[in-house]
Amino acid sequence: MTPDAIVIDIPDPSVVVLIGPAGAGKSTFAAEHFAPDEVLSSDAFRAIIAGDEADQRVTGAAFRALGKALERRLAGGLLTVIDATNLKPADRRPWIAAARRHGIPAVAIVFDLPPEVVHARNRTRGRVVDADVVDQHLERLATLAGSDRLTAEGFDRVVRLDDPVAIATVRLDRTRG
Repeated sequence: MTPDAIVIDIPDPSVVVLIGPAGAGKSTFAAEHFAPDEVLSSDAFRAIIAGDEADQRVTGAAFRALGKALERRLAGGLLTVIDATNLKPADRRPWIAAARRHGIPAVAIVFDLPPEVVHARNRTRGRVVDADVVDQHLERLATLAGSDRLTAEGFDRVVRLDDPVAIATVRLDRTRG
């Protein structure tokens, strides 16, 4: 670990909501910092339901299944990560509500990387998302920049990651609560 590493305190249990455009590195971050069973991915639920993680026609069903899995995990007192773009308030609202119902904190980790970095990463990932869609994601993300909107929505902790080099130094410190 370098001296200037980013340390993120994560209450355990909590609901950790990853927020950012396609290609920002949310799934990679989740895989590096959380156990596979802790991560609920919208892409994975689409793949379970339709056999294709890119099949947007089953998004509603995928998120309903993800929500049920989240409720089961939280009932068991388990930290859970929501890996989806989560770029609209309506996308985030169910995760915050679930955390409240179970009396645990909601943590937002925002991937606010420069557009050129996001587009470059998107072009090299296994499933490339259309550049116009990524631009729409970046526009939605821009509405969160420099605002307290996420705190006002009910997140107990908001972490903004905006430097791709610094993200590589992140260390999570879990605090049992």
